[in-house]
Amino acid sequence: MPLHVLPAPAPALRSVLAALGSPTAVREARTSALRSVQGPLSPELPLPVHVLGRSSTDGTAPPTHLAAWRFLIRSEGRPVAAADTVLTPDGWTFSHFFEGPYLASTELAVRRAETSAAAWQARLLSIPELYMIALWLHGDTEADPAGGVLAPTDVLVPLAPAPPGIAAHRPHRVADLLPVISMRVAPGPLLSPA
Repeated sequence: MPLHVLPAPAPALRSVLAALGSPTAVREARTSALRSVQGPLSPELPLPVHVLGRSSTDGTAPPTHLAAWRFLIRSEGRPVAAADTVLTPDGWTFSHFFEGPYLASTELAVRRAETSAAAWQARLLSIPELYMIALWLHGDTEADPAGGVLAPTDVLVPLAPAPPGIAAHRPHRVADLLPVISMRVAPGPLLSPA
């Protein structure tokens, strides 16, 4: 399989497993699908979630920073929710469960990327100013998943729903899509890593 899905940090996985094992956390989750599921739940497909910073004036790719690790939560082979973990001073910890169209869209984008002839490291890229999330296919499969440099030859696959004028599930080279994104995002100071 040319798609490399790296293991999440062990504390991130443990925190999601603990939340799934907590009747209170599952019952109080704002995800009706998660509350109504009858069978066992398992966290799968851990992906580092990077947030895109603001473009700089020197023409280099905007910085990104690792904001979370996301897991698809499966029941009977299908995704029913997702769980995010965040880095705190005490380490990786469970943040929240959620559901919505990005679950199926993520799974579809990953399945398509698995058929690629090229080798990629799978990540997610969040572009908050556009309310957009993309599967980020990073060309350096051995890179530290916390590193956040967008290479011009990396590929971004916008997840559905994508912003108007940007086709969901269509792979775009970073060098081609980044100018489109930059034009739509208002100029401002660079985001500093959290």
